Amino acid sequence: MDVTATLSLGDPLEPARKATAEMLQTRERTFSLPQPFYNDERLFQIDMQEIFHKEWLIAGMTCEIPAKGNYITLQIGKNPIIVVRGAEGKVHAFHNVCRHRGSRLCVSDKGKVAKLVCPYHQWTYELDGRLLFAGTEMGADFDMNQYGLKPVNVKVAGGYIFISLAENPPAIDDFLATLDHYMEPYDMENTKVAVQTTLMEKANWKLVLENNRECYHCNGSHPELLQTLLEWDDTNDPRASQEFKDHVAASAAAWEAEKIPYLHKSHGLRNRIVRMPLLKGTVSMTMDGKQACQKLMGRIKNPDLGSMRILHLPHSWNHCMGDHMIVFTVWPISAQETMVTTKWLVHKDAVEGVDYDPERMRKVWDATNDQDRRLAEENQRGINSTAYQPGPYSKTYEFGVVNFIDWYSQRLLNNLGAEPAPYLKEVQAQ
Repeated sequence: MDVTATLSLGDPLEPARKATAEMLQTRERTFSLPQPFYNDERLFQIDMQEIFHKEWLIAGMTCEIPAKGNYITLQIGKNPIIVVRGAEGKVHAFHNVCRHRGSRLCVSDKGKVAKLVCPYHQWTYELDGRLLFAGTEMGADFDMNQYGLKPVNVKVAGGYIFISLAENPPAIDDFLATLDHYMEPYDMENTKVAVQTTLMEKANWKLVLENNRECYHCNGSHPELLQTLLEWDDTNDPRASQEFKDHVAASAAAWEAEKIPYLHKSHGLRNRIVRMPLLKGTVSMTMDGKQACQKLMGRIKNPDLGSMRILHLPHSWNHCMGDHMIVFTVWPISAQETMVTTKWLVHKDAVEGVDYDPERMRKVWDATNDQDRRLAEENQRGINSTAYQPGPYSKTYEFGVVNFIDWYSQRLLNNLGAEPAPYLKEVQAQ
């Protein structure tokens, strides 16, 4: 909130902040959240201020801005952001707000520019954010050094661009080092986005994440996905048969021979990387299980790499295969509306219509995304009822949801400056 408004009005969310902390401190850990967490606009604003404005978010992929002057834009709540490739390949991120009278500088989703020029009064900025031109109209005593673009924290690893709006964002370097190592075989600087979709879901963002963090619903809802995907990704899962464990062991031996990282790595509850084989006889998430792209990524020689699953809370999950990878990001719009973006990436030299068919590549996840949209929206409609009360998660099948809510509760209480909940004393979320 604007400082002037805060001084004159106080923080109108303060009562809601206290109520939010109390609900988190007293809730039953293995039950879904109280109703306001899914449909209250005040609590949504707290989520934006204390989670999406403070945590690290995936803004995009480095391959989307391959050369100097390439940029992408995004919106985080009310904050328009620009990410641009500057001199010597450096990636910069700024608030997409002119320092003159606040107009947006870049109005397209992506593009290429020599300089960042405000379309309103032509104030001109270097790609590193320095103000270069404001015209003689500003007067002889105008100090351009005081009016550079406001920077946003940015870090790059494994082909991903992470940004944080926080003044002091949480530590993430250990995970980024792990991500660099696991993404090395894919040579992400030499990839491209083959297909991108945007799906609007009439559901709270946490319902979208909860749906992703379990496959309890998969057998009844995702026939296309289950043509290739195993419902679990841990040999300790109670559903894991000896046949599955043998399949994992044989796959791991093949990956080891090709020096492909595969061991499970977690950084608290926020980040998780694990490579798991797909169903026997399949190598990619397509309807027939065959390669979606004939040109493999990076240094990969064997298409049968299973799926390397990457989790980044609060808003992203990913599937990396030998021939292509899929990046999902979740962006809250309102208390009951969420935008989900999906990007399919391939080797930059892969030729559409020769090496891959975009429609064939996207078919499984187009179907799965739409199925998940309907599930989340029906979940939202039920939660809005006066009959809703928190229900128990399955400790066997929905442990991923419990982990997500643990992380969310811990981070929100911490960022609110509240006492941790008793049930979170042992949770070492980052």
